[in-house]
Amino acid sequence: MSNQLSSGVAPCCPSIGREPLSAERAADLSRVFRALGDPVRLRMLSIVAGHRGGEACVCDISPAFDLAQPTISHHLKVLREAGLLDCERRGTWVYYRVVPAALEELSAVLAIESGVLPASYCAPSATSQETLS
Repeated sequence: MSNQLSSGVAPCCPSIGREPLSAERAADLSRVFRALGDPVRLRMLSIVAGHRGGEACVCDISPAFDLAQPTISHHLKVLREAGLLDCERRGTWVYYRVVPAALEELSAVLAIESGVLPASYCAPSATSQETLS
């Protein structure tokens, strides 16, 4: 199993707002974003990240989807191969946890130069809501 993102403490590349990505780095990141581009996998990552204790058993993930067990396993494998999830077998169950460094690296790559998005980017303001209406 190869992880697409490095597991180092600090992000290994600058923000796309500072300089263009190399072709190799763009290819690596596109595989990770492709893994997240599927709504089922994005929900799975969310379930694991938000689960009590920071990890979720496959038995906690499966009921949220109307999918066969092999399909659930495939999606979890894609997330693991992208370096977004790690897992550990305990008895008959497999427990998944988010790889914090992977999410930090994605965040750093997408960050604006200041490193922090203004609150207006996260929640629509009343003015923007009126504009949309």
